[in-house]
Amino acid sequence: MPSTPLGLRERKKVRTRAALQRHALQLFTEKGYRDTTIEQIAEAAEVSPSTFFRYFATKEDTVLADYFDARVVGFFREAPARMSPVQAMKYAMEQLIESMSPEDLELELKRNQLIATVPELQRGMIEEMLRPMRLLAAALAERLGTDPEDPFCRAYAGALIGGLLAISGYHETEGVQDLARIVQGADILEQVLRTPPRRTSARRTTSEGPAGRATA
Repeated sequence: MPSTPLGLRERKKVRTRAALQRHALQLFTEKGYRDTTIEQIAEAAEVSPSTFFRYFATKEDTVLADYFDARVVGFFREAPARMSPVQAMKYAMEQLIESMSPEDLELELKRNQLIATVPELQRGMIEEMLRPMRLLAAALAERLGTDPEDPFCRAYAGALIGGLLAISGYHETEGVQDLARIVQGADILEQVLRTPPRRTSARRTTSEGPAGRATA
C-alpha cells in the first residue's frame, strides 16, 4: 500500500496513542482491569482525561483497538499474487512478527492475557473482530478482482480470521506463541478453505450460487 511520511503533528498523535495504550495495558496487568480508571491511565501517560477520549472511547478500546490492525491487511495486500488467500495471510503474519519490536511483542503478550481473563474484553472482541473482517474482505476482493461488497469475500474473510483465531488458541497460550501458532495453523486452513478463483464481478457471485463456489 502506498504511504507518505507522517508530519510532526501526526507523529505526535501516533506516539500519544501508543503511550496511552502501553500505560493502560501495564496498569491493567498490575492493578487489574476493573480497578484501573481512565484518569489513572491518562495520568500515567501524562495527558488529561479529555485527551484520552480523543484517542479511545472507553478503556476497553485500549486493549481491543487494532487487535487485528491495518498492518496485517497491508502485508496481505503486498503478498505475491501467486499465493492463495491463506498463504497470503500466512505471509502477512510472518511479516508482522518480523516487524514487531520487543516492546510490541510485550504489549501483545499483555493484550492476549487480558483478553483471556477479562469477560468484558472477551465479549467486546467479538464486535471488534467485525472491523478487520471487513478490511480483509476488501483486500481479498482486490486479489480476486471483484467488488468489495461481494458476499463471498465477506464470508471467506470471516472464515479465514475465525479459523486462525481458533487455531491460535489465544486463550490457552501466551504472547508471541499465539502469532507463531497462527502462522503454523495457516497450513491447516489451506486444506480446509479451498482457494477461490479470480472473479470478475459481484454478479458472477450471484449467478454461481453456493454450489458453484463449493466446486471452484
